[in-house]
Amino acid sequence: MEKVHLLGFTEDEMKRFAREMGEAAFRGKQIFRWIWRGARDFSQMTDLPAGLREKLDETACIGCLDVLDVQEDEKDGTRKFLFGLEDGNTVEGVFMKYRYGNSMCVSSQVGCKMGCKFCASALGGFVRDLTAGEIADQILSAERYTGEKVNHVVVMGMGEPLDNYDNLSQFLRLLHEQGGKNMSYRNMTVSTSGIVPAIAMFADDFPQVNLAVSLHRLTDSGRNSIMPVNRKYPVDELLLAADRYTEKTGRRVTFEYALIDGENDREEDVELMIRKLRGKLCHVNLIPLNEVKETGLTGSSRRRAEEIAAALNSAGIPATVRRELGSKIDGACGQLRRKAQEKQLPKI
Repeated sequence: MEKVHLLGFTEDEMKRFAREMGEAAFRGKQIFRWIWRGARDFSQMTDLPAGLREKLDETACIGCLDVLDVQEDEKDGTRKFLFGLEDGNTVEGVFMKYRYGNSMCVSSQVGCKMGCKFCASALGGFVRDLTAGEIADQILSAERYTGEKVNHVVVMGMGEPLDNYDNLSQFLRLLHEQGGKNMSYRNMTVSTSGIVPAIAMFADDFPQVNLAVSLHRLTDSGRNSIMPVNRKYPVDELLLAADRYTEKTGRRVTFEYALIDGENDREEDVELMIRKLRGKLCHVNLIPLNEVKETGLTGSSRRRAEEIAAALNSAGIPATVRRELGSKIDGACGQLRRKAQEKQLPKI
């Protein structure tokens, strides 16, 4: 009999599960809270009767990921995790240390459908969506490994989050549960390549969660060449969706802009950014592209990134250059997974 994965359950769903097992609802509350305290095994749930723990062992499981590999940058404490899923697939997550706390970048899919030319995640194609429990387990696994708590989450890893909307929504609600992680929605950020109808739903469903849009080019011809999603949802339509998100939520949008040498970092590109973004409630996050050899694209220099940030700020558009974290490890999303596909890794 296939076991029930409990990590994807909200507290109310866990109470219902307990009642279906013939137990009192408060047992579900206990199980839920143990899981979000980091328990990986039912034997750790010491305030549950032994008989219930045995029954849970037979019918259910908690975590669904194994840590297969970890790369650590000793300079800044960044750790890049390769997680193994039950079906043999792998995904990545990144643990990052900031002065305001620890942040975890999680994946939402195995592979990706979007086909962005600069992205290592897209090279292997799309395999499947992750469940809410599989997304959440990236955080709990990283916390167990590091011994530190995660208090900010960005859904910017492998996959297009808004293409896995139902599981993404359940994951965000799980993080917010008072008896679990109890994370503020304002400490969560979701990134999208630009699925316009889903942005509207997201504004309705999660008005307090931060939205980041992967922009990277501001002409349709240029964006079409590196981001196929633009053929369905062109730049101006995407910018209008971002404006509507701001009108509905009162929150600024972060525009992610990966700087590619000679492609989107020229003076005319900067001038176009200023024309298109001036007056919007937004922030531009400039990212010198992490090089992925298969793409043939090279990132702009840090100096050029700083020059562009200065030009945008002078024009009244808040802009920063992403802090260089994990410079000693495989920085681009999907790189560690591709390396692992060349060899079989045991779990740690």
